[in-house]
Order: sequence, then C-alpha cells, then structure tokens
Amino acid sequence: MTFPTDYGAIIDRIKNIDPIRYGKTRNYIDGDVTFLSPYISRGVISTKEILEITFNRGFSPKEIEKFIQELVWREYWQEIWWSKGESIDEDLRHLQIDVLYKGMPKSVLAAETGVTGIDQGIESLYHSGYMHNHIRMYTASLICNIGKRQWYIPAKWMYFHLLDGDWASNALSWQWVAGSNSDKKYYANQENINRFCHTKQTDTFLDRSYEELAQMSCPDQFIADANLELKTELPPRNDIQIDSTIPTVLYTSYNLDPNWLQDVKANRVLILEPSHFEKYPVSQKVLDFIMALSQNISGIQVFVGEYKELVERYSPGEIYFKNHPFTRYFKGIGTDFDKIMPISGDFSSFFKYWNKGKKSVQW
Repeated sequence: MTFPTDYGAIIDRIKNIDPIRYGKTRNYIDGDVTFLSPYISRGVISTKEILEITFNRGFSPKEIEKFIQELVWREYWQEIWWSKGESIDEDLRHLQIDVLYKGMPKSVLAAETGVTGIDQGIESLYHSGYMHNHIRMYTASLICNIGKRQWYIPAKWMYFHLLDGDWASNALSWQWVAGSNSDKKYYANQENINRFCHTKQTDTFLDRSYEELAQMSCPDQFIADANLELKTELPPRNDIQIDSTIPTVLYTSYNLDPNWLQDVKANRVLILEPSHFEKYPVSQKVLDFIMALSQNISGIQVFVGEYKELVERYSPGEIYFKNHPFTRYFKGIGTDFDKIMPISGDFSSFFKYWNKGKKSVQW
C-alpha cells in the first residue's frame, strides 16, 4: 500500500471508503480497511471530518456503526492520554505479570519469528510504514505474552516505524494486549492467525489451544536481545522569518491541518522539538512523511528547536496552536481538534465513553 501526501488525494481516499464492507472485513489483512490512520494521527484530517464526508455520501449511522466506533476509538485513547498524562508510559491499571525480559527480541526485529503472517506484517511495517491492526496485536502478544517481555521498548520500536504513530493508541494498545491496561492478556493462536492472514501454517509454537498458550514457556528464539537503536535525524537548524506584527500559527507532527486558520494572515511554523524526538523517536521514513504532509500548508517554515527557544529568539506575537498532550506547555491560544464525541473526562472503558458520547451527538 502507498500513502499519498497531497491533500486532494487524501480527501479522495475518504470519498472512496466503503464503510459497510469495512465493518464486515476489517479484521482480515486484505479487508476493506481505510488506510486513513496516518492522516488522522498527523492531524491532516479529523475523525469528525471523515464522518461528515461519509454521511454526505448517504450512509446512515446505524448501517456504519462499526466504522464510527473505530474512528471514536482514536478519540478515546486521546482522552485517556489527556487524563493520565505521562502515566501512559507505565503500566496503567495493573502491573504486567510474567515478565522475564526487557528490550526487543532479535527474532522479531529481523522478522524471523517463524510465524508467516507476523513476519510478513513486520516486513510490511519496514517497507511501507504501515501494519494491519490485527498484525499489531499478534506481534505485541508474541513479544509480551509468548516472549515474556515488558511492553514499553517494543512499543517504541513499533511507534518508530509507523506513519500513523500515535503514542496514546500505540502505548495503550500494547498495554491492553499485555494485560496492564485490561483484565487479561490477549493471545492469538496459529488457527486465528491463519484465518485472518490467509496462511496455512501448522506445527508452529502457536499451534496450540489458548489454555496451552497461556501456560507455555518462552520459546528459545525469543530470548536473544536485539541491538535496538532508535534515533531521529532531524533536519539542519535554519533561521526562519517571523513578522511579530501578525500572529504565529504553530504546527507539530501531530497537527498538519492545511485548512486550520487558513484565512488568517500569519507566520506558519512547523516546530520540531529535539527533546520530543529524543524521547519518542521516529524513523526517517516517518519524518519524510511528516515533512511532505507539511507542504500542503501554504507558507510553512520549519523550525528545529524547542518551543522556549522559538519564543526567545523570535519574539512572536500572538501564538496559535492545537491542544495536544505534547503541547501542554505551549502558551497562547489553543484550539481543540474536531471530534465526533463532544465529551471529555476519565473513562474506564471504551464503551462507557461510547455510550455517553452517543447521547451528545446529533447524527
């Protein structure tokens, strides 16, 4: 699969979604998935915008409820992030149990687990920056629950390569699989993987019942540690031009919306903070994707440096930014991302969030 960065092509992709088939086939690796997640994560389009375009094509809420729920899941993860802050970097609800190792298993890094569906998914991640959601779950289960590894470093490995890398949905999904953000661990056996990946493997270490998987020892091929180095090479630092008599509109790797405040005469700056990318590094492929998406924003300049440095060096006037957990310390006028569910708060489960939100939405 490919991910165009031209805004018009992105909107065309939304208009070509089949949300009914999506609901029926999305769990299969060749299912009718939308491939919109990189654009949602990067703030080019919003979940609300996608739904409005879909409704305008004549679909009703009832017939595409599963599609709507999957959009709302992203909002739910963001709400947890807002509520819990950096606590999502640690075991959120329970301590992850049965952990024998930290770090990244060498066999997974090399896409040599011996499970064809998973190995092909890892190769796809490296090649395209995308991995099907079911393969993400299979991979996390393999590392955390079969390989007995702590979830955090492998989650950063996956985030590093994902074009749609959203730290909330990534970290919290890994914790859900590992049982630290859920009431039980998630397992996938070979029969399940064969079904959704259209493979026909037998006699693998996963070719067991779920009861057996939960009791098995770590296979030998998951013990060796990988030499994992995750580092982002940011562009060189260059001077930018700021007219302090007009507002400055700040964009980040999570907010690349070309329509936001487009009628306002302003300095438009994409800020890439080294401290952020040191803590949450992304690959060159991901960074190139971010930079290409930013070109949809007319007059954009790129500032490589910290927010505080930008303010001190250029003395911008009024600053606009979008509210995000990574921009909590920005000062100025913060605007919220458009959401389907106009609610906020600390929700213990997705369906509590969903059921409360549905009452507030005028479909």
